[in-house]
Amino acid sequence: MATKRVFVAFAKEDERARDLLKGQSLNTATDFEYVDMSVKEPYDIGWKDRVRTRIRGSHGVIALISKNTPSATGEIWEIQSAIDEGKPLLGIWAYQNDRTRPSIMNGRKLVEWTWLGITSFINSL
Repeated sequence: MATKRVFVAFAKEDERARDLLKGQSLNTATDFEYVDMSVKEPYDIGWKDRVRTRIRGSHGVIALISKNTPSATGEIWEIQSAIDEGKPLLGIWAYQNDRTRPSIMNGRKLVEWTWLGITSFINSL
């Protein structure tokens, strides 16, 4: 199986959930490459170009969805970019007790965080 490149979109406040996803990915036999485009510096003029290039180069996008997502302008932009680029998109709720459904995800797949659900998505790419 060829390596699958998956872009992960998340709100800065959900960085710990992103870390858990990365850790989970390291402990499985699923063949995919994790792409971390965390914003470590304030947004600069080239940020959107670099992120768009990474999204274009991915096979699909996983968006970690939480109550923080609707106000996370960077994550919303990443999700919209994935939609604009026609990338397969899977939204997963970042927390068990948070079922926020931001408007950008209307009509798009949004599921509970299970490794079976994530690997099914990745294997479908």
